[in-house]
Amino acid sequence: MNKPRVSAAPRKISLTEKVIASLRQEIESGQREPGSKLPTEPVLTEQFGVSRTVIREAIAALKADGLLEPRQGAGVFVLSPQTRANDKSIFAVDYAQVSDVLEILELRMAVEIEAAGLACTRGSVAQQTKIYEAMAKMERALEKGEPTEQADFEFHSAIASATNNRRFAEFLEHLGDKTIPRAQLRRRPPEAEDQKAYMQMITGEHRRIYDAIAARDEDTARKAMRDHLSQSQTRYQKLLTQR
Repeated sequence: MNKPRVSAAPRKISLTEKVIASLRQEIESGQREPGSKLPTEPVLTEQFGVSRTVIREAIAALKADGLLEPRQGAGVFVLSPQTRANDKSIFAVDYAQVSDVLEILELRMAVEIEAAGLACTRGSVAQQTKIYEAMAKMERALEKGEPTEQADFEFHSAIASATNNRRFAEFLEHLGDKTIPRAQLRRRPPEAEDQKAYMQMITGEHRRIYDAIAARDEDTARKAMRDHLSQSQTRYQKLLTQR
């Protein structure tokens, strides 16, 4: 008998994200013209009812997206929104804008959490083996210091296939290399030890997902996938203030 399904609580939108969305809309709609100066931090904190830290994080994010430019001793100025590539697909991603990557991760959560649960109840032994093989390939690549992105993609694709609903697999096929964005977002090589620790953490997250699917534990599989993608959001969110 299946355990009662625990519904996933929607991810709360942070104050920083709300300020980012509001300022982005004002800039992209022309309410704030290119070259105009952004109000001071005290004015913005009062306008949005948030702390200075939130305002600084929002400005850093919009700077990373090429919409704002802080100038030493002069303030923060609005830049012209860049025209995005002529790709109207919902899967189009501008890797210069970390916010695009965060939106794709949120979309993946809506699909892949359920896929992990369905893989528990519908996946065959052969399909579970495919998931294991992709995970093992990722672990071997890590040990050899080789790129893990392809094995990572194969892992998520194998889970989608194990739902035995072709739409899940087609969704990831449409995403393609956008499913695993870390290679496109690298700006400089991290220290080797830091990179290995980072990848060990990610492979550990994949191992927990596989273990739950192998045990056919729907709730734990969904939770493990949710945790993995939530952690990915947190990791990429940090990039907003590192640029």
